[in-house]
Amino acid sequence: MGVSFFDHQSSGKGVAKDAPQKKPFFRYFEIFGRKFWQIIELNLLFILFSLPIVTFGPSMAAMTHVMRKFILEQPCFLLDEFFTAFKKNFKQSLFIGILDVICIASVLVVLHLYVFADKLPDEYYIYLFIFVGIISVFFMMHFFIYLEIVALKLSLKAIVKNGLFLVFLGVKRVALTFVINVAILSLILLLLPFSLIAVIFFPIALMCFTTVFICYPVIQKYIVNPYYEEKGEVNPELPVKARYEDEEAVFVDRGGSEKEIKVNTRTHGKVIK
Repeated sequence: MGVSFFDHQSSGKGVAKDAPQKKPFFRYFEIFGRKFWQIIELNLLFILFSLPIVTFGPSMAAMTHVMRKFILEQPCFLLDEFFTAFKKNFKQSLFIGILDVICIASVLVVLHLYVFADKLPDEYYIYLFIFVGIISVFFMMHFFIYLEIVALKLSLKAIVKNGLFLVFLGVKRVALTFVINVAILSLILLLLPFSLIAVIFFPIALMCFTTVFICYPVIQKYIVNPYYEEKGEVNPELPVKARYEDEEAVFVDRGGSEKEIKVNTRTHGKVIK
């Protein structure tokens, strides 16, 4: 049974290892329902440990680690897992977090410039288009960057490089995640200042949960599974049924149009079980 801020629920009967896997849509809401209060707790933890600003990255990595545990339906002691991941991934996530803070500040400055400026030359709108494109790609790379930090042993350079490749390899899942996250962010902005209270309790963790659920399968397909295949083993993260039967795993990206790339795991590191 996991450690919790609130004594609101027991651990329940759990999920049998050989239980039939539901469709992703239903699995999402099933896991979300079971972990609802813990997701709220994670949001509170993230806000609390991001207050120094520079710890934004480690807090995001810690929350991502716990969400990955939720999605894989692995045993998870929330506080212990959060603090362990916070410390273990501190260096890499600190650097990414600082970049994130700089990007957020840049977006706010640019928005202020374009919203409150009386009249700007036409070429400035070209620069705005380029800026929005770069920021959007950087934002989408984050669907994978923090997951790579907590799930893989890779150099920071390899993590960022893979993040860019994975955006295009998992384009359908990335597009879906992007739309959902932008919708949540837009709702928060539209409801300001009332939404500030809600931000403390829920939406950031909801975005993280949704991102991990939709995008981690892309990392499994292109990095984790090939690593185990190269060793002649089966990825232990896959559902039990998928490990022993010749069936398509639930976590496989079903886009079907991408060409698989070979990731040099010997050069960059190895997967953490």
